[in-house]
Amino acid sequence: MPKITIIGAGSVIFAKRLISDLLSYNDLSTITFSLFDISEERLMTAEKMTLSLVKSFESDAKVHATLNRREALTEADYVLNLIQVGMHEATVTDFDIPKKYGLNQTIADTLGVGGVFRALRTIPVMLDFCSEMEEVCPDALLLNYTNPMAMLMLAVAKATSIKAIGLCHSVQHTADDLASYLKIPREELDYKVAGINHMAWYLELKHKGKDLYPALFEAMNDEAIFAKDKVRFEMMRRLNYFVTESSEHMSEYTPYFIKDDQLIKHFDIPIDEYVRRSERNLRRFEETKKKIEANESFETEKSHEYGAPIIHAIETGRNIVVWGNVLNTKLVMNLPENACVEVPCLVNKAGIQPCHMGELPPQLAAMNMTNINVQQLVVEAVLSKNVDYVYQAVMLDPHTSSVLSLNEIWEMTTELLEAHKEFMPTFTKGRNLIQN
Repeated sequence: MPKITIIGAGSVIFAKRLISDLLSYNDLSTITFSLFDISEERLMTAEKMTLSLVKSFESDAKVHATLNRREALTEADYVLNLIQVGMHEATVTDFDIPKKYGLNQTIADTLGVGGVFRALRTIPVMLDFCSEMEEVCPDALLLNYTNPMAMLMLAVAKATSIKAIGLCHSVQHTADDLASYLKIPREELDYKVAGINHMAWYLELKHKGKDLYPALFEAMNDEAIFAKDKVRFEMMRRLNYFVTESSEHMSEYTPYFIKDDQLIKHFDIPIDEYVRRSERNLRRFEETKKKIEANESFETEKSHEYGAPIIHAIETGRNIVVWGNVLNTKLVMNLPENACVEVPCLVNKAGIQPCHMGELPPQLAAMNMTNINVQQLVVEAVLSKNVDYVYQAVMLDPHTSSVLSLNEIWEMTTELLEAHKEFMPTFTKGRNLIQN
């Protein structure tokens, strides 16, 4: 049975979800979990939690925890990436410095200046452990859950030989939202989705063969429903299609919603939302640790995450379809091949097989390109070691450029590079390297 390595296993709340999902399959009962984290405290908590889950599922799974990443990766069949480089403190910096310049953010983990610097911190670490994978488990499948998804997956695709897929839950969660708005059972929705991570589009939305978009536009006119998802409904009103990520996320991928207080109030934009979530996650880790030390059991339920079903499908030969983030190998014809796209993927014993989706409606491709431009520059900054691309990526970011002047963008970026210098790539090129 397979060896499943979890990098960043100390992210115990999310790790618990994935481990529980895997243990729920009786025919995966003899898997081996190899847990790695750079924090000994978090790693030991993750180990105790996993052993508790194995016991509660009456599984024969084995658990091994190590602070040695290479050891954890050796002969792995699957590698789950859950890392957060810099942890809570880096996240706070991503919010606090831009706020000094008048730039508000909500989540800051996918795009925007926060997403740019999260990518700059994370890509080098991912490329480093992918290099180790090429040596000690070259045939393993990397399942990445860390954001910013598109930038990380593009870097891995361009710089390594590792088989990889980026996994998110925005398609699944949005399907739940749409079913609720339309008062239709979730399992009866049929849909076709493609685009980029956190900005993929419900190209088709049907119920028993009937187009549901007219009903969704009608539902949007209900003030109570509109109030639940103001940004996404407003974007649907303008672009004719519903997007896959939440309103708080979508608000900072565009220049339309966070550039003044009146808009923030009108669209109920939750400024600093991810800081609050990060603080909550710290509390939940401490609560989980206390629960483990008291030998209390964990409640578990099957999640929406694709990781466990993918592993199960590959191991058993079952056919399933998931939405994954992969290099655009002519999968979406009017988005560049030097980009990461989110498309349906068939999964079975043959592995991950992304589906060709043709062309997006032109307005949707154009909106995606505003984000792809930033993603490509950030990846190029790391791979080419040219710091100018960092400044230019922030300069082209839709939300940042709607609020700040060029001088402000340059000053803010310089300050963030200095604040995060212990996590930054080694830059050896660029005019801004000389000037600063």
